[in-house]
Amino acid sequence: MKILFSPSEGKTTKKEFGPINKDSFIFPELYEKREIVLKEYDKYIHSLNNEELNQFFGIKNGCEYVVNIFEEPTCKAIERYIGVAYDYLEYSLLDENSQKYIDENTLIFSNLFGVIKANDKLPFYRMKQGKNLPNIEIDKYYKKEFSKSLDEYLANEVVLDLRAGHYDKFYKPKNYISMKFVKNGKVVSHWAKAYRGIVLKEMAKNKIQTEKDLLNLQIDKLTLIEIQETKNKKTIIYEIKE
Repeated sequence: MKILFSPSEGKTTKKEFGPINKDSFIFPELYEKREIVLKEYDKYIHSLNNEELNQFFGIKNGCEYVVNIFEEPTCKAIERYIGVAYDYLEYSLLDENSQKYIDENTLIFSNLFGVIKANDKLPFYRMKQGKNLPNIEIDKYYKKEFSKSLDEYLANEVVLDLRAGHYDKFYKPKNYISMKFVKNGKVVSHWAKAYRGIVLKEMAKNKIQTEKDLLNLQIDKLTLIEIQETKNKKTIIYEIKE
């Protein structure tokens, strides 16, 4: 089973490995395609003044986040990101086998780097969701250049898509399972991030490999109430119980 996961705008500054190279990422044969985006990003952020950097990064003191991503130290992608989903995943507290499950089976869709495995090596960087570069529409570019390889990689896998809807723009799986979380009859949005993290954590702890295993997975405060099916998508709907 493979799990598709969202990134987070929040990042740690952890430094564990050397700078990126073609072997830092899944699909090393496509590194040059990935490098086109990264070089354009690096050139662009170094061309902006302070006010423009603030606007591009969506923060104050944007100049503090200008780094050379080709020279920055790296760490595992799953440990680079911080945010609601990652807080509830609690990766660092999992045992070695559960961490290995996440490392090998989780694909994160970065707003800058495109699709990466949880254990790929990632530098610190800043990039807002939905931002593009002057000469590249990043989501469309990665969808065009990486979809074929992803289709082949996922061809014989059960795919669970836990991403936010925005990341459909980067890749749309052929056949997959998704999840919705409802409370008091309404679909939750912000707290869906938390439950996506919880679901991934429980899957890792239980080494979920099949759809049957997933449907039988017992998760605290979640009750499976419905399964909706369309041509290529199955949606598991959970009710949140307090």
